[in-house]
Amino acid sequence: MLDNLPRGTITIEEIEMGMMRYIRKVVTDEDIEMFAKVSTDHNPVHLDDAYANDTIFEGRIAHGMLTAGLISAVIGEQLPGHGTIYMGQSLKFLAPVRPGDMVTAEVEVTAIDHTKRRVTLDCRCLVDGKKVLVGEATVLAPSAKFD
Repeated sequence: MLDNLPRGTITIEEIEMGMMRYIRKVVTDEDIEMFAKVSTDHNPVHLDDAYANDTIFEGRIAHGMLTAGLISAVIGEQLPGHGTIYMGQSLKFLAPVRPGDMVTAEVEVTAIDHTKRRVTLDCRCLVDGKKVLVGEATVLAPSAKFD
């Protein structure tokens, strides 16, 4: 279940510094299994309790890119929204996300280049208020002038 702010495209003409959007999602066993299937990443640290219990994580964890995908959801659905084109993304994974964790994925506008329609976004994912992922995205925002 996702907990979202209202969806909608925000054009380059409407974007402002400091604008922020987020989603919240509980990462489930089913999410992890589906991500493994789609990505073909079947690392047992994600899928096998017995194996994962003997790792530094002492239990199964979600794929890092599954968590990062929540940032993509915020960008593609809310800020800027539909019609946005990803140009780049940096990511740093700070802590594991486990099945059952509620992840809050947030993006915040930190730079705007109106002439090139480029927006830079600070990106972060949190579990229980603790950052588990940080990064920065550069996107090409939709424009009302090109509708």
